[in-house]
Amino acid sequence: MKEITVSSKKIFKGKVISLRVDEILTKGEIRGEREVVSHNGGSAVLAVKDGKILLERQYRYPYGEEIWEIPAGKRDKDEEFIRTARRELEEETGLIPLNLKKITSIYPSPGYTDEIIGIFYADRFEEGKKNFDDTEFLTSQWIEKEKVYEMIESGEIKDAKTLVAVLWYKAGGR
Repeated sequence: MKEITVSSKKIFKGKVISLRVDEILTKGEIRGEREVVSHNGGSAVLAVKDGKILLERQYRYPYGEEIWEIPAGKRDKDEEFIRTARRELEEETGLIPLNLKKITSIYPSPGYTDEIIGIFYADRFEEGKKNFDDTEFLTSQWIEKEKVYEMIESGEIKDAKTLVAVLWYKAGGR
């Protein structure tokens, strides 16, 4: 079922993503096109302490709304996912994880992007220093895990990486 790339045309290269259109050949010798958004990926951390989960509230321009999500951020080119997780957690929350454990990696939208998000868990921390990006405006809040579960059930939490991490935790992951 593998598709073979016949040719590739770069359409756009930005700071965060690039776009290319590949001409492909399928198993049945049928030609087609695939539009691919390339992204360095990112990491996210499910931070849990005293029965509470750390969530961030941040305006997300593509959706035109503030959303709830676990701390996360973009991976630098060739950066290890665990390093991104440590860096982003401290930058966004001022927490340095002492026991970072990988939960999984997810493909958030495999129909058109090669983005991979590494998801991690931590429940022990020491204080570090927040360091927001110039255009990053968010608030973080420790929320009782039962309330977070309710937020998922009611549809208030829609972010995929957050859903994966929290539902892993609810299912007994540690």
